[in-house]
Amino acid sequence: MSGGSVFDTGLFGTPGGYEVRIRDLSGANGSEPVEVIRGFATLEHANAFARRYVRDSVERCRAPGMTPEQVLESWFAYGEDAEIAGREDQAWRSAAELRDFARIPVTDAEERNWRALDPRRYAGDEEEGDEES
Repeated sequence: MSGGSVFDTGLFGTPGGYEVRIRDLSGANGSEPVEVIRGFATLEHANAFARRYVRDSVERCRAPGMTPEQVLESWFAYGEDAEIAGREDQAWRSAAELRDFARIPVTDAEERNWRALDPRRYAGDEEEGDEES
């Protein structure tokens, strides 16, 4: 069979990888993303990064005593959303969990740790390795 497997869903990679677009909800950047992060080899990696990024953004918009509705209002005014480019049919979307994020404050710091999943962290490692050769 040529052209790939019938079981290839694209979840485990796509040519060029996936990218996550960060959008400033305040509108300061218009409809353009404020940042595009490339280098996600799998959709799962991009999904996990986007989810944690939005979770962190919601928590940064939360103040003590806010109701879930106030948290959402603050996030839509000042927060940042993350969208995955490519396989939109299986990509994580903030709308799926946003109300839960606003309703339930995070208790595990790892839920907000998008930096651990940022593919840019590893780009510098390769360059450093080259210098040692």
